[in-house]
Amino acid sequence: MIELKRKYIDWANTAKNLKLLRRDNINLRRYVCSRLNYDKGECSGECETCRFDMDESISQLELAKVFNVSESMIVNWENNKSRPQLDDLLFYSQICGLDLYDVVVFCE
Repeated sequence: MIELKRKYIDWANTAKNLKLLRRDNINLRRYVCSRLNYDKGECSGECETCRFDMDESISQLELAKVFNVSESMIVNWENNKSRPQLDDLLFYSQICGLDLYDVVVFCE
């Protein structure tokens, strides 16, 4: 019989990853930019001509609008005060263009 090892999430390091992705992931920036501007009826869908400054990080408020949660929820995720749901982590990884294992830090 194969013994399965259970993996545990290192929530403190996962929270740091979420914060870094908000600041540095170009795919996430493009997604947030197009989503927010599309909702305002202003987005052409062409990220190369987008008005969003790619040198700036996404605000917690902007990300909260995309996830349909409060800004304080994003703050709590990034400061390890609350934990995002699995579907939120999957969505986060998908829009960043990463595998879930690149977003979530596992320990044994």
